[in-house]
Amino acid sequence: MSLVVFQHEKHETAGRLGDILRDYGHKLRVVELYAGQPVPADLDNVDGVISMGGTPNVEDADKFAWMPKEMAYLKAAHEAGKPVVGICLGAQLIAATLGGKVAAMAAPEVGWAGVKLGFPGTVETLYQGLPWDSVQFHLHGQEVTTLPPGGTPLAGSKGCKIQSFKVGLRTYGFQYHFESTREDIKAMAADGLVTKAGVASASILQQTDAHYDTYRRLGDRLCETIAMTLFPIDKRH
Repeated sequence: MSLVVFQHEKHETAGRLGDILRDYGHKLRVVELYAGQPVPADLDNVDGVISMGGTPNVEDADKFAWMPKEMAYLKAAHEAGKPVVGICLGAQLIAATLGGKVAAMAAPEVGWAGVKLGFPGTVETLYQGLPWDSVQFHLHGQEVTTLPPGGTPLAGSKGCKIQSFKVGLRTYGFQYHFESTREDIKAMAADGLVTKAGVASASILQQTDAHYDTYRRLGDRLCETIAMTLFPIDKRH
């Protein structure tokens, strides 16, 4: 049994989330879509699905042959009751394939900025033991504007109303990055969206030095809760 991880960019890995899931005994089947690896044909022997971030947008589905296939896979996993987690682009793909809407932001959200839990987030199991306000890393020019039917918003920010959400019992989307390593953030700081937003890469790296230790501690707590509650031990045996 394994977890399928869709990776859309070389530098946007499962990061610390992947490390912690492995620590809890899960086998990760990383599908490097950016390198041409195919979307799996079915959900056989799959415990859950994780969809990472990336440069493409949902509106680019006709430009990337893998995108409609991944969206169909995410929908099938959700409908089968498998745990599904999406981060950044992954969250947008989940929202769109389940009937929500994704659109361009008035201005990209790039770098370090606060995220605040809404009331549903304060009572959400995945956020247990975490502060209602935290500083997170962001790199996106699009956002979920309408949640899928039955979706619940969990957190937001000044620049993005829906920073995390839940659909059903086991499908979650996170617009912000809570899983990134220092190396991944350094690579993302060189992304073209950073330049487009008028943000200096050096400024992002300086802020990373200031925020990373607390960010990692809180992110690891979230990763561990995901490992324990979405992918519990008894489901692996």
